[in-house]
Amino acid sequence: MSNRTIAIDEPLYRYLLEHSLRESDTLRRLREQTMQHEWARMQIAPEQGQFMALLAEIIGANRMLEVGTFTGYSALWLASALPPDGTLICCDINAEWTAIGSPYWEEAGVADRIDLRIAPAMQTLDELLRTGETQCFDLAFVDADKENYLEYYERCLQLLRRGGLILFDNTLWAGAVADPQQQDTETQAIRMLNEHLHRDSRISLSLVPIGDGLSIARKR
Repeated sequence: MSNRTIAIDEPLYRYLLEHSLRESDTLRRLREQTMQHEWARMQIAPEQGQFMALLAEIIGANRMLEVGTFTGYSALWLASALPPDGTLICCDINAEWTAIGSPYWEEAGVADRIDLRIAPAMQTLDELLRTGETQCFDLAFVDADKENYLEYYERCLQLLRRGGLILFDNTLWAGAVADPQQQDTETQAIRMLNEHLHRDSRISLSLVPIGDGLSIARKR
């Protein structure tokens, strides 16, 4: 018998959700609204959102970063894991898309914990570094343009405290990372990130097969 990760078919996936997922009505409705969006494939899976929120709770996160917010579903999961005085800085360039989530953040009572910054994420991260926010964050979630993943990593690593977590979405990329025929720029960028993380002694690492692949890096 192999020790590899179990394959999850539709009945088993439904079982997983039925026996694990604790998605609030507000989260569910935001997810369902986002599923109608033309870019719905960019939304994370509900079990991934819950897993990330659990990680935030485990480390007692008070200050978090999100690079790539889309309609705000992942932000709602993360903000819900924060204490009342916690802060989640969300970086995105699309005010129209992020506006979809704003009413749900209000409804869930976490809007005051979310600091949405509409600007290129690199600009926002560089500004945080310039203003002395080095080692001030507990967790960063990166789910944006894949070509800049390595740049986001280096900046987030500086902003993160020792013992903090950086989470990268899409690091299995629907299997394309393991297919040598796939040589588009996004796939190559994810491969470069995965190889870099694997070699980087500054972090502890695990690539988890949840959603489209979630890499978890803990700053040493």
